[in-house]
Amino acid sequence: MKLFNENYYDDETLKRWIEDDSLTDELNQKADKIRKEIYGDKVYVRGLIEFSNYCKNDCYYCGIRHSNKNVERYRLSKDQILECADLGYRLGYRTFVMQGGDDPFYNDDLMVDIISSIKKNHPDVAITLSMGEKSKESYKKFYDAGADRYLLRQETSDLEHYRKLHPENMILENRHKALFDLKEIGFQVGGGFMVDSPYQTTENIIKDLRFLEKLKPDMIGIGPFLTQKDTPFKDFHNGDFRKTLRLISILRILFPYALIPATTALGTINNLGREMGLKAGANVLMPNLSPTEVRENYQLYDNKICTGDEAAECKSCLENRVRNAGYEIVVDRGDVILRNN
Repeated sequence: MKLFNENYYDDETLKRWIEDDSLTDELNQKADKIRKEIYGDKVYVRGLIEFSNYCKNDCYYCGIRHSNKNVERYRLSKDQILECADLGYRLGYRTFVMQGGDDPFYNDDLMVDIISSIKKNHPDVAITLSMGEKSKESYKKFYDAGADRYLLRQETSDLEHYRKLHPENMILENRHKALFDLKEIGFQVGGGFMVDSPYQTTENIIKDLRFLEKLKPDMIGIGPFLTQKDTPFKDFHNGDFRKTLRLISILRILFPYALIPATTALGTINNLGREMGLKAGANVLMPNLSPTEVRENYQLYDNKICTGDEAAECKSCLENRVRNAGYEIVVDRGDVILRNN
C-alpha cells in the first residue's frame, strides 16, 4: 500500500504511521520534501527567554510544578528581560519567545509594560508568549501591546487522559477555549502535545491530531515525554525518540504550512536530536537567551541541555550544526508562509 496517496488520512492510516517504526525513514523523507517545497532549507531561530519558573499549577509531569519544593525559584525583572532581548537582537534573532510557568506575579500591567518596551526598542521583532491559560481580556491586552504569537500546548485532547496528567482544578475545556480565544483575537497560535506521556495511547495521539485539524494552528510543538525526579511520574519511561520523529513528520504532512520546532527535549534525549528533527520536517530552533545563572533552574525535566550549542551566544556553533545537517539559519521573524484556511 502506498503511504501517501490522498490529502485526508483516516485513523487506521495514522495509527500505522504512529506505531510502525519501519516507516520512520519514509515518513521523514516525505515530510522533509514537503517543508522544502514551502520553506526551502530555511530554519528560523527564536531566542528563548525563560523568565520565571514559578507556577501556580501542579501538573504531574512538570518539574516546576507548584508543589515541588526542591526547585530554586527565580523571576526575571523587566530590566533583565529587556537585556535578554537586547542580547538576542545583537546576535541577529528577530523573534523572542517569553516562556514561563503560570505565574500570577506577571500581571496584565507588568506584561503590557514588558511587551511594549521590547517592541519600542526593537519594532521589527516578533514576540511569542508562552505563559499558560489567561482570560480572553488578558490575551487581548497582550496582543494590543504588541505580542504576535502565543504557544499553549494542549498536552492531550482526551478528557480521561487529561485527568491522569493534571489535578482536578485544571480543566481541559478551559485550555481548548483559550486556544480558540487566542485565534479569534488575532494571535498566531501554537498547540502541541507530549509523545509517550504516562497513560497515553495511540488513540489519544490521533485525537490530538484531529483537534489540531480543527484548530489549524500556525505553530505545533511536540517533544518526547521526559521524566523529572521530583514529580509523581518520576518512575515512568522517557518517550520514544523515533516515534517522536515520526510524529514530527506526520504533523508536517497534515499541516504543511506549520512552524514546527526541533525542541530542546529532542536534543536532550539524543545528541543529534535537533538535527534529526529538522530532517523529519521541523523548521524552527529555540536557542536559550536566559541568563546563564538561571538556566539550570528551569527544569521541566531532568538533564535538560542548557549550555554549549543550546546557549544563544554560541550562534556560530548552532549555524554550523544546522548547515552540516543540510539547512540554513536565516535572520527573519519567521512568520507562517502558507496557512491552510
